[in-house]
Amino acid sequence: DPELTSSGGGLAQAGGSLRLSCAASGFTYPACCMSWYRQAPGKDRELLSSIKDDGATYYADSARGRFTISTADAMNTLYLQMNNLNPEDTAVYYCAARLGYCSGSWCTTRPRVGDFGIWGRGTQVTVSS
Repeated sequence: DPELTSSGGGLAQAGGSLRLSCAASGFTYPACCMSWYRQAPGKDRELLSSIKDDGATYYADSARGRFTISTADAMNTLYLQMNNLNPEDTAVYYCAARLGYCSGSWCTTRPRVGDFGIWGRGTQVTVSS
């Protein structure tokens, strides 16, 4: 079965950095769009960034300028480099993928939770002040 396994979360101090990884396995088709979301307690799941198989990216305002999304191994590994962290970044971070062919520009124009069929279990990021 297709699966995403995320890692790299943990505890960081304000102003520090973390790098999240997300490894894909069991994919029948390559991913055409992958993304990072996060969910803080009591809040909705929030899109941070997405990347299409052609390299195009999207960043939400909360991520732009501080976070960088990237992929490796033909989109079998997804990364999120997070710099200048602050306590408001404390959340569970999820990676997600859409397999097959992605037509149009939805992947890089604020994709929705429902656009992704495969989700990782999440990794906790805690930022202390």
